[in-house]
Amino acid sequence: MNTTGFKTKRLSLAIKHSLITASILCSSMSVSVFASANTSMVKNVKISSDSLAQAINQFAEKSGILINYDAKLLEGKKTSGLNGSYSVETGFATLLSPHGLQLQKTATGYTIVVSAKTLPPQSALEQSHLEPAESIDHDRIQLPTISMSAVNNTLAGEKINRKSRVGMLGEMDFMDTPFNTVSYTSNHIQNVQAKDLSSLITKTDPTVYTNGSTGGISDNYSIRGFSVSNSDASINGLYGVSPYYRTSPEFAESIEVLKGPSALLNGMPPGGSVGGSVNIVTKRAEATPTRRVSTTYDSESKLGVHLDIGQRFGEEQQFGIRFNGVYRDGDTAVDGQSASTELAALGLDWRFERGQISADLYHSEDHIDGLNRGISMAAGLPIPKAPKPTTVFAPPDTFSNTKDDVIILRGDYQFTDLVGAYLSYGYAKTDFDSLAGSLQEIINTEGDFKSNYSHQRFQYDKNSADAGLKFNFNTFGVKHNLTINATYYHHDQKFGFSRNMLGTDQTKFYVTNMYHPNWDGLTLDKSFSHAALPKTGEVKNTSYGFADHMSLLDDRLNIIVGVRQQNVLQDTIDGASGKRTARYDTDKVTPAFATSYKILENLSVYGNYIEGLSIGATAPVTAANKGEVFPPYQTKQYEIGGKFEMGDFASSLSLFQIKKPNSLTDPTTNIFSFGGEQRNRGVEWGFFGKLLPELNLMGGITYTEAELTKTQGGKNQGNFATATPKLQAKLGMQYDLPMIEGLSLNTNITAMSKQYINAENNLHVAGRTIYDIGGLYKTQIGQVPTVLRAEIKNLSNKAYWASSTSSGLGAPRTLMFSATFDF
Repeated sequence: MNTTGFKTKRLSLAIKHSLITASILCSSMSVSVFASANTSMVKNVKISSDSLAQAINQFAEKSGILINYDAKLLEGKKTSGLNGSYSVETGFATLLSPHGLQLQKTATGYTIVVSAKTLPPQSALEQSHLEPAESIDHDRIQLPTISMSAVNNTLAGEKINRKSRVGMLGEMDFMDTPFNTVSYTSNHIQNVQAKDLSSLITKTDPTVYTNGSTGGISDNYSIRGFSVSNSDASINGLYGVSPYYRTSPEFAESIEVLKGPSALLNGMPPGGSVGGSVNIVTKRAEATPTRRVSTTYDSESKLGVHLDIGQRFGEEQQFGIRFNGVYRDGDTAVDGQSASTELAALGLDWRFERGQISADLYHSEDHIDGLNRGISMAAGLPIPKAPKPTTVFAPPDTFSNTKDDVIILRGDYQFTDLVGAYLSYGYAKTDFDSLAGSLQEIINTEGDFKSNYSHQRFQYDKNSADAGLKFNFNTFGVKHNLTINATYYHHDQKFGFSRNMLGTDQTKFYVTNMYHPNWDGLTLDKSFSHAALPKTGEVKNTSYGFADHMSLLDDRLNIIVGVRQQNVLQDTIDGASGKRTARYDTDKVTPAFATSYKILENLSVYGNYIEGLSIGATAPVTAANKGEVFPPYQTKQYEIGGKFEMGDFASSLSLFQIKKPNSLTDPTTNIFSFGGEQRNRGVEWGFFGKLLPELNLMGGITYTEAELTKTQGGKNQGNFATATPKLQAKLGMQYDLPMIEGLSLNTNITAMSKQYINAENNLHVAGRTIYDIGGLYKTQIGQVPTVLRAEIKNLSNKAYWASSTSSGLGAPRTLMFSATFDF
């Protein structure tokens, strides 16, 4: 006799009989029992699995609960996953309710049952031939049991998210992603007191470099030796809608960094950055209301406040609203410099059974007085000794002001368990106004320098869209996640410029000394017309991408293949006449291939070939072919690497090569062209996590060979590229003091080698090591949870040139304090 089949049949009959009987005799019990479920919050939930069973298991792990269920109830069912913060009951309800299922409390934990409203009527029970419940042999009932312990969806003590968005591929786990990625949590953003993107992403990551200067027009950083524009950061995967020059990150739920080119994954960024990409994921209202106020202080006297409010509404908490407001103003640690920041960001969302609609609106304003523009050197002079780090080479009358206004709309919808779609659209307007040094040059070994000043304004009107279809299916044991994607970007540029604010004489300069700058005799002419600016350019980018993410061997092997076709249309317009002076309309195809394999559950290897795409340059006015516009150019990356995870600690090792075309000007014909090349080869080792329960580490080492492999006539060929350290090492440590609950001490060390400032490689700025120290204390004032933070950056007040003298000086010693209160 087949006893196994008999027991299975009796198990099925017993479950059905029990559920039907419970429904008929006590139809209201499911509500009262469900209400007794664990209501504690589970934060930062990101479950993207399309299998309902896998999603249930993952959420049970994150919730830390014991759950027993009949596997057949979930067999073959699909889900759109979870993204946000949920109580145990709302999380399971979101996953189960579309399938007529619900979570139910039992004596030993929880189980999954059929919702009462989906059970057959009593007549169906009467017509069945089930034996009474009391006659069932319970010894023969063995429900499949899944025992879960609490597993966090973050690493490094809630500093790093396990998953991050990988362009059109969607979210992927750190161990499965065949690229070098990192995703910082909002908790980490707040604890490091980040005021811009660079202060966050360059703090402990040795692959990401910043020159250390402060108070400039734009935030600055490079990835894998190539500069990345702040305006090329995306918001929720959409290009063209981030603040143009500097981003205050308080409205971010996470900030994701993907290292290397990514044309297939994201399309071509508006500014053509190829070293890597940064994506900002905006905050959404959580199941538990947010009532948070933070106050900040930065030396010399810069004060600020950050208000974070969020709440969900509706019977099923389907509507959410999240507001973040920031205001900072005051003198910086640099003499004669002040800065202010304004940010108002509103996030709205509506979640329904098979999808979500969201909107983000924000206004951002960044203002600086006493603008850092660095200083250049006359030919033949050696690198001078750096003056005091509090020095700025510009009078207090210089300034920059950048305003950004943005609206982003997005919709996601799952038509069936196998087919989904998304569509996002953004409009952004940037208004920039600046009075800055146009030439500041050291003229002798005593440190005297001459300067003049110009006033410029520009405006951008930007429209951006991103749409895609996603298909999930299996063929011969291979899981396919296939995505078809289209992107659109368009901007109009208006520009106005006044060459010299010292007067009509274009050769007139003001002279002072960089060790003792004196601006008493300088009067700047600010009479710049603010009339309507003329249109000077227009860009329209469209692309179509296709990618198939294949998983096999029980998801141990992942293969990604894809291709994107990009069209770039660019017009150059004469501002005076309004006539078009140059145009190109060109298509480029950028393929990609990537794979990862899990040798062990906690050890994976990966490799990729991927390309970047940059908008072509325009020949300068000094060239014989001035105004000629060049087509987009492709950057190619090869990369192999490995990732290792042990508990709350993870590490990655990668080797890469990136080849990027460079511009050239022929010394004989004076013709500008794109025949040069720079090749960056490097080794990266990074780590983050807890080696001990009380010791948290983040950091790594990067070695980069940035070589000029093709130059005009071979001049300087084989030399090292400028503004790139060959070696960079970083270490961030946080130690939780066991004797004082809630108190942590931290330190951060950044060390790097010298950086050349010219292609001839006969001038360089010295390497440097910078130390930061700080602390964090979590406590409670009355009934209010409170977090106090303090940090001293550049502890020794080291004076150093940034990546070149033209980048100015590194930031001086700066004290930072903040206090956060959750009401």
